[in-house]
Amino acid sequence: MLLAAPRGYCAGVDRAVIAVEKALDLHGKPVYVRKEIVHNKHVVSALQQRGAIFVNEVDEVPEGSILVFSAHGVSPAVVEAANQRNLNTIDATCPLVTKVHREVQRFANDDYDILLIGHEGHEEVEGTAGEAPDKVQLVDGHKGVLNVTVRDPNKVVWLSQTTLSVDETYETVEKLKERFPTLQNPPSDDICYATQNRQVAIKKVAKDADLVIVVGSANSSNTVRLVEVALENGAKAAYRVDFASEIQDQWFESVDTVGVSSGASVPEVLVDEVLANLACRGYGDVEIVQTAEEDVQFSLPKELRKDLKAAGEDTSNKVKR
Repeated sequence: MLLAAPRGYCAGVDRAVIAVEKALDLHGKPVYVRKEIVHNKHVVSALQQRGAIFVNEVDEVPEGSILVFSAHGVSPAVVEAANQRNLNTIDATCPLVTKVHREVQRFANDDYDILLIGHEGHEEVEGTAGEAPDKVQLVDGHKGVLNVTVRDPNKVVWLSQTTLSVDETYETVEKLKERFPTLQNPPSDDICYATQNRQVAIKKVAKDADLVIVVGSANSSNTVRLVEVALENGAKAAYRVDFASEIQDQWFESVDTVGVSSGASVPEVLVDEVLANLACRGYGDVEIVQTAEEDVQFSLPKELRKDLKAAGEDTSNKVKR
């Protein structure tokens, strides 16, 4: 068995999950969360059992309640709607997503057309585009390139959803540059460190694996990309599972080597269950395929730090993965 590293929780996911847990500790239940705090069934279910209530929109939350914004971020319109209902909000948006929001604000203020590479309907894309809906155009894959229109080809910049396939994103960028040769790049790479690191690791695993199993939920963009990247880089077969119980016997016909990884919103306990399942099938010899070390640290949301300080709790700790 080839076990990819890094895998699983990133700092942004860890920060968001801890934010909900701390809010429940401080304020008691219920604590409301707009959308899924992160895209993982196990995590959402565990938080529900503790007293978190997940809602689709702000108007489902009783006035004056605690509301946590998910790691994927929200638009200014959502923030304003929460203010109108006098909600006590905790912004658990991943700081790397917040960085992209600020880039949108900056380029919109400079009157650029902003081409946002991402997947239509994804919560992160909706929040990012909502920063300047009159200036942002979504480019969803290669086909989306043909639909782009701009006011001034010399004032166009591309940005991206943080959880995309690195290779596919740059293929889209190249096609955009064929149409708009003066297209500007983001000030820094928008695809997050964790997404990139997990894709690099799965590429190395895939070239030697007959079968790759990626742990994570179907609505997790970075998890789905890992399956695609594995297939594109030599894996004979690759499947996504939420839980070890979803692994199927027929996958293992003529399989000598199995690769395993997990998306950035997946707790390690789910990977451990998959490893135990595979060990029972005879794949107990584990080789770690390490391609990077991660030491990124994020502070907890400022609203939460304020509440923790008022309660006399230590606020100096940072979330680290």
